[in-house]
Amino acid sequence: MERLVNPALSNLPAFLVQNGGLNSGFMIAHCTAAALTSENKVLCHPSSVDTLSTSAAKEDHVSMGGYSARKCLEVISNVEVVIAIELMAACQALEFHRPCRTTVPLEAVYDLIRSAGVDPYDEDRYIAPDIDKVTDLVRSGAVWRVVEPYLKQREESQIDEVSPIDMMPRGDILTLSRKL
Repeated sequence: MERLVNPALSNLPAFLVQNGGLNSGFMIAHCTAAALTSENKVLCHPSSVDTLSTSAAKEDHVSMGGYSARKCLEVISNVEVVIAIELMAACQALEFHRPCRTTVPLEAVYDLIRSAGVDPYDEDRYIAPDIDKVTDLVRSGAVWRVVEPYLKQREESQIDEVSPIDMMPRGDILTLSRKL
């Protein structure tokens, strides 16, 4: 996510929005994703290290398996939200590269997210409903269903991936190479 929202790393507008300063774009969504990722690091701390002696010291070690399972479910839920935010940011980044296209499966994911009512960010708006919509797409398996056929086809035929740079008009490639 940092590589997309940081203009020094992406050559895109800061926080993936025009008129930075007036609009905060994906700044808060980035903070949300980072906070959930940090929460996951805490949740991944082994529960078994917090075991206490029980049953008059006859049972001095318990697995804490039930609690570990609940923490695992929370990690999964957080990861689904982080993936949703990253997908939204990726779609927004694509807006700045139009009319160029990316790979077929990524365009399909882009179309899925836009068809769910998550519009490009031209100016700030309440982002939580969009995060919820894309999280629902991740949780329902809709994102997977869009890319799965392509992945199966790629496995079966060993298709070489076409780089997005291969799809750029020649003038854009020359401009990009001068920046590097």
